[in-house]
Amino acid sequence: MSSSTARVCLLTLFLTCIVCTVGQSVINKVTITPERGTTVNISSTVGKSCEVCRREGRSNRCSTSLVFKDNAPVSVEFRCARNVLTVEISRNIECNTKSCSGHIIQADSGSLPLLDFNRKFTWNLNASAPKAFKIDFTKTGLRQIPPSERCPDGHSYTLQALQTTGKVAVGKYCTAGTISSAQILNLGSFSLEVPAGQKLQNGQFDVSVGEEIKSLAKITVTLPKGTSSSELLSPNYPDSFPDDDVMEWYFQVPKKHKTDIQFMNLTQPSCRKKETAVEYHSKGRAALVLSLTEVQPHPNWGNFSMTLRNCEMDRGRAGSPGLSLSVKVSTSNTSSPVLCKVDLRKAEGLSLYIEKLRPASDCEMKINSVTKEKITVTSNSDLSFQDCLPEDVRVTAMRVIECKQLKDCPKTPVRLSLPALPSCLPAPLSSVTWILRPPQHGTVELTSPTGPLKQSLPGQPCNDSVLVKLAEDDGIAIGNFCPQGAIKKIQIHTNMSVTVSSMGGKALSMCYKNVLDACFKEEISERYIFTVSSKKDTPVLLATPGWPAGMKSYSTVSWIVSVPPKMKAHLMFANLSQPKCSNRHTNIRVQRVNRLEEDYSRREDEETESEIVVSEGFYLNMSNCMPERGHFSVITKLTLRESKNPLLTIVLSVVAALLVTSVIVLAVVCPMINKKKKKLNHQVSIYNPSGTIFLPGHTNFPKTREDNESHVYTTIEDTLVYTHLLRKGKETGVYGESDPSYKPFTGHTVSQKPLVSEDSGAEDMEIGVYHPFRYSSQQGPPLPVRPPSLPLVDNQIYQTEDQSQEERSPKLGPRLEPEGGD
Repeated sequence: MSSSTARVCLLTLFLTCIVCTVGQSVINKVTITPERGTTVNISSTVGKSCEVCRREGRSNRCSTSLVFKDNAPVSVEFRCARNVLTVEISRNIECNTKSCSGHIIQADSGSLPLLDFNRKFTWNLNASAPKAFKIDFTKTGLRQIPPSERCPDGHSYTLQALQTTGKVAVGKYCTAGTISSAQILNLGSFSLEVPAGQKLQNGQFDVSVGEEIKSLAKITVTLPKGTSSSELLSPNYPDSFPDDDVMEWYFQVPKKHKTDIQFMNLTQPSCRKKETAVEYHSKGRAALVLSLTEVQPHPNWGNFSMTLRNCEMDRGRAGSPGLSLSVKVSTSNTSSPVLCKVDLRKAEGLSLYIEKLRPASDCEMKINSVTKEKITVTSNSDLSFQDCLPEDVRVTAMRVIECKQLKDCPKTPVRLSLPALPSCLPAPLSSVTWILRPPQHGTVELTSPTGPLKQSLPGQPCNDSVLVKLAEDDGIAIGNFCPQGAIKKIQIHTNMSVTVSSMGGKALSMCYKNVLDACFKEEISERYIFTVSSKKDTPVLLATPGWPAGMKSYSTVSWIVSVPPKMKAHLMFANLSQPKCSNRHTNIRVQRVNRLEEDYSRREDEETESEIVVSEGFYLNMSNCMPERGHFSVITKLTLRESKNPLLTIVLSVVAALLVTSVIVLAVVCPMINKKKKKLNHQVSIYNPSGTIFLPGHTNFPKTREDNESHVYTTIEDTLVYTHLLRKGKETGVYGESDPSYKPFTGHTVSQKPLVSEDSGAEDMEIGVYHPFRYSSQQGPPLPVRPPSLPLVDNQIYQTEDQSQEERSPKLGPRLEPEGGD
């Protein structure tokens, strides 16, 4: 090709047209030579009344459509007007992970008379998954139109996505618009249609490798400065958007401009699963999810994206129209003041704080016509903002919830919910704080309506966008929490605060509108109590309040941990930091529910194992001393694992041992017995209690009982060998019925220590005396009188005898250990 055609042309056609008049018909002959890499399709728009014939040898092959893919010249003949024929020329563009094989270039070959034909140029694009291909329209810009409309210049563009379910029309476009680029996931096509008689405008659109998008397509819209309005349509408009699919638009907004989104011509489908929704995303802020029927916000947030989500539609329901809508996007300059009315009279105890972050910015804030750097809104106020960008302003809220007497407290939980604020504010809400003040002898109880919480700790990060910070009224942190954990309930015996914010300082997502439920209950025995219910084989980390700085002096904390049947809890005390105590001791205790004895106890001056296993629901209690130096902090790793049946294991082991023993006896002992019997048939020994053994055949054997053979034994049992020992034992009272301490075995043996009083001597001890086990209420020595064990109920922790003497502050505060308690 010459240098004038160095830009990749779509087609090189050498047309030789011979027009002959035969009667009243017009005969057209065209010789076509397709360019390498392109496909030519000539088709008729009037059906069989105009056929296209291809010369093959001496005969013609005629059809309403002919396709040419090779590079050889082809002679084509047709008998109709050219303006009823469409010539479609297509080319493939392949994109790998780094680059694409070509660009979209629209150009006619200058010497070819294609003006009389309807022309369609199609570029089929293929990207390597999961990447998309990207078409750049920055030079001209595109404007979306309904499928039934035509473009003024006669050049209509169509963008399609190819899915496994078929083709999806992303949209039809004209030039001179706000759409600056488009990305299609994996496979798609871009086509240009030009009617007969319309001269083709030369142009080029660059093709490159796009992003890893998760939607059907992503359209970028660059909004102009000043006041403007654009219209966008859902895919397949006015037909239904694809089933259970996603479409994304990204808006580039000029500085000091605001946008307004409106949905028009909305039709909603009947959904089988999920719901239709629209999501708004902005850099540095959390997503805002709304239904399609809600009033859409004024996202005065700079650049943002809008994602349309369809549900899984119920196609079988009659009259279901599917999902379709048009989107009107309006832009205006914010240099003029934006009036904003905020009414908080219905939100009892709520205060709104708006603070200007950058003194050098052009942002001007006013409340009731008075310019302020910081604004506090408590009731009904008129605000105005001029030239305020989101990064210039921080919006926070605070609510005080107080109860003087427990009888006057709300009987139902108070929901800690994000307040609904007007969209005219220059920035979204960044955090909300609730101050909770229970009665003097009351407790704050917190639960999550969305499920258990987890602590934000190393090795257990919070992946959600929301973070809940708990702190005491003096600002000392209790801990950071987020959803999807194992902590079902938190009880705190002091004034405290709950602050909810987004991770990384983003805007709060309305997905977590209902954060926690709070209620006031009677006082508890500890300063903090956490109720925990974990899942099998899922490690849970539990940190002491104030971690890693350490617990308050003399403060106590308990975890109530439930353990399902046939499960065991494995506890490991990691990241343990112990102080040097100036008064009292730190203590870690583990005690099972409904049990009096402790399973584990450890002080700061003791060394013991750091891992234990508990087979039932239990209390984990920790208390701090008055540190002289250092601090007390612990992270406990809790893991539930399946418990094997010990009785079954023992039974199986015993049975296996008996089987093995039986085999050995049968294999070894029986042959020996047979052999012994054979030997004894020839030589017999006789037992004499006097100690003299006579062997048969000796000459000195006394034959005083020659006629009586009762003294001759073929075999002798072992018990007969030790008859004299049994007789002596009976005489001494060790064996036999004369011994009053001997009882027949009636149950399991129990190892018992001898009972020795301080006054008795060693000779009074009963040594080696068997006492039978009987199923009765008395099992061993009587226990000291102790308080009954308490069931696992709210606001109650079992106290051991030394704990019951601890001091209880009449006001809110810690539970203290006795002085000098070791």
